[in-house]
Amino acid sequence: MSWRDGAWVAAGAAGLGLLVHGHLALMAGLRRRPSPAPKPFEPPSVTVIRPIRGLDVEARWNVRALLDLDYPGEWEALFVFDSEDDPAFALTREELRTHPTRAKRVALLVAGEPPPGLTGKINAMRLGVAHARCTLLAFNDSDTRPAPGGLTALVGALLEDARTGATFAPVYAAADAPLAGDVGYGLLVNAWYGASVARTARADGALPFIMGQLMVFRREALAAIGGVESAAGQFVDDMYLGRRLHEAGWKNRVIHAPLRIVTGQLGLRAFLRIFRRWMLFSESGLPWDFRRPNWVRGVVGWVAWGGLLGAVARRAWGRAAVAALPIGFSVWSQLALQRACHGPRVAPRHLWVPAVLPLLAAGVALSARLSRQVDWRGRGYRLDAKARLGEAQPARASL
Repeated sequence: MSWRDGAWVAAGAAGLGLLVHGHLALMAGLRRRPSPAPKPFEPPSVTVIRPIRGLDVEARWNVRALLDLDYPGEWEALFVFDSEDDPAFALTREELRTHPTRAKRVALLVAGEPPPGLTGKINAMRLGVAHARCTLLAFNDSDTRPAPGGLTALVGALLEDARTGATFAPVYAAADAPLAGDVGYGLLVNAWYGASVARTARADGALPFIMGQLMVFRREALAAIGGVESAAGQFVDDMYLGRRLHEAGWKNRVIHAPLRIVTGQLGLRAFLRIFRRWMLFSESGLPWDFRRPNWVRGVVGWVAWGGLLGAVARRAWGRAAVAALPIGFSVWSQLALQRACHGPRVAPRHLWVPAVLPLLAAGVALSARLSRQVDWRGRGYRLDAKARLGEAQPARASL
């Protein structure tokens, strides 16, 4: 074996070793995830606020899932729209009229266009808080489907410790009939972000941030940081609010009960737009200690693909086989992590998606650096260098 071949094998082994080490750390985090340990508690009243803009996949069933919550205490549901002209408004109103619910009160609110410096979501959250009548405040994304027991578990965890200011559910993404984009989004949420949340969380689920597709707050904790209005100027509300709570001495805790993000009909181009938005989210809301292992996984993938393509071009099949080992392990690791995070199995026809996901991530990261324009829920926002709104205004509004 020549010294070049030896160096090639050493580089391949090093890359594979990094991936194996990272995979084992992520799986250990998932095994450490707080397990169900419900304790009896007197359930305080809860207001669940769901901002909605546009029609989500299977929107009707997402609304029904919220109305079907089995929380044992008093609770109310507030659905907040920008306008009555929103295509989801009439659908939601119909469900509220016809679908039975244990909620003491359900209401549709109209927030209007957000003022300068606020995203449409933060504007809707602010209006929901102003109309909330209950002791605790919960916020729920419209593309999710809460399961029975989920809200109860969140409130129970919140009440276990007087210094816990917020709890949130771990998420997983799944489509009933996935396209390539759905598979990519599922891997991003399940195998990359979800597994990293489990790795970063302490034994009691404590984290310095929130990933809040369903989150519950103590009112006094929110008041201590200036309410949801404190996120004015931010593109990412949940991660920012969680960071502020952590800095103020409150705990954010992720619980055990998973929450499904409902996807479907997502092509590859649409997924890349979502991937880009998540990349920008992470810039402003996630600490480097959380992001670093994923960057390591990505860089090893880029290098392995570069080595594979270079070896194939030179017809150096032995070197190509060495370069393919980290790629193959990366695919297996993503599939295993996805299943461990409650995600669906990936069909053989879509196995190319986890193989090229690190390459797609490189293109998305470059795009996020070159342009600070991002679309979200039918609006375009111009972000500053730290992925905040800053002085930027919504660039356009469209559905």
